[in-house]
Amino acid sequence: MSFPTSLGTSTADEIRLLGQDLTADLMGKVGFGELAFWLVALRRPQPAETRLFEAVLVALADHGFTPTAIAARLTYLSAPDSLQGALAAGLLGGGSRFLGVTEDCGIFLHRALEGREPPTDEAGWDELALEVVQQSRANGTYIPGLGHPVHKVQDPRTPVLIGIAREEQLEGPHLRLFQAIGRVHQQVLGRKLPLNGAGVCGAALADLGLPVELLRGFALLARAAGLLGQLAEERRRPIGMDAYLTVDRNAVYVDPES
Repeated sequence: MSFPTSLGTSTADEIRLLGQDLTADLMGKVGFGELAFWLVALRRPQPAETRLFEAVLVALADHGFTPTAIAARLTYLSAPDSLQGALAAGLLGGGSRFLGVTEDCGIFLHRALEGREPPTDEAGWDELALEVVQQSRANGTYIPGLGHPVHKVQDPRTPVLIGIAREEQLEGPHLRLFQAIGRVHQQVLGRKLPLNGAGVCGAALADLGLPVELLRGFALLARAAGLLGQLAEERRRPIGMDAYLTVDRNAVYVDPES
């Protein structure tokens, strides 16, 4: 039997990864972010692509006491013997409201662009964006990446990520459409919402040519580092017990019939 793979293989004397000798060609010569891109795309990214990709990972690594961080800390409080369980608990919380927006936005933009010739100027992008927002409103659906629970005016990550993409000449159709949505949505929705950083990350990753169905994986890859930091801090300066007791001691019974 044989099981074909383009990733890793090993023998008693050698480990190979992506067709390279792991110890001679990769260790000490390839950064982890570059390797993560390579493992999925099966091509080594150019330096400009690596810069944007790693900026996305940094942008998504940690956002304070989010539900993912709290879940990881409380799981560690309950099972300090299971670091992997605490990490997994945090990662399992990556969904449509937190972290998963990266993938949802990438897919949304990808579908909006599918089969269309990209506009050639800002007016054309605004026209397309207006059509997309109107269609979303008619369908009763939300636009992923539009709005943020904390950053009500501007997500500070957004202009930086767009700036890096622009500097590296990697500002592709997904980012252009998302920015146009940011310019025109108020005409349809009647209020101004910021483009959130997670959504911009999804647009940037899609412009890098990475599979949109896997974009949540990159958000989770980034957040794994942040969660490990959260757990390291929980060991140094624990807040898990206080969080648990604050909720538990303030629990009030309510008659389900009332």
